Amino acid sequence: MSILLSGDFHDNARGELSYLTKDYLTKKYDRKQYEEIKYHIILGDGGFLWPGQEKEEVLIFEELSKRHFPTLCVIGNHEPVLGRPDLGEADIGIGGNVIVINREKPFLAYLKRGKIYHIENHKFLVLGGALSVDKRFRKPNISWWENEYWSAEEESELFALLGKDNSFDYVLSHTGPDRINRKVFGKNWKGDPQKYQDKVAALNDEIDGKITCKQWFCGHWHQNVYYYDEELKRGYQYLYYETAILE
Repeated sequence: MSILLSGDFHDNARGELSYLTKDYLTKKYDRKQYEEIKYHIILGDGGFLWPGQEKEEVLIFEELSKRHFPTLCVIGNHEPVLGRPDLGEADIGIGGNVIVINREKPFLAYLKRGKIYHIENHKFLVLGGALSVDKRFRKPNISWWENEYWSAEEESELFALLGKDNSFDYVLSHTGPDRINRKVFGKNWKGDPQKYQDKVAALNDEIDGKITCKQWFCGHWHQNVYYYDEELKRGYQYLYYETAILE
């Protein structure tokens, strides 16, 4: 069995659903590969439960329900889930609870940041969050949701966890480590320079130096880029309008 990975979804605000439908995936991958997918993981900014998006989201859920596997999301920065403490949790057998968005088919849930999950015989460290550089379109100098950044308690719990267990197969986050972001995008980045003033990326940098893993997967930058770090002997895969299958 395998895991499908994809980048930011934004509740299909930019047509991201088009490369995640059953029809698209069965054309991109052969029938056997598609049928072996057990989970789909979105690398942040799933954007589900966006205010005012209710009618559109019904259609999104209908399309996703045609697929046979559930969707799990890393917490990004454009996430209404950050402002929904009322949402329930569930144990779906992957080593920790998930925050449930939709219980009926399609099953949709968020992985918690700073937690370890065991999915299809792989051990994942799940992180999340990033700076919302476009928050100025809402209220100046105010994040879209108050807990967009990690709390001091979350950080403390994470480093206590890494003090006991720091070996993983894969890391799932929203933005990448700061040093990798700068190496990959620094010379050619034409977007908002505020993306390099991100406390979450700096936190990821610190985490990156304390763990071992095979590969790091992230989104946030709206580009499809792979970078291999010779020093740490690991790859960093950024995804957006693209998918990857992890066997």
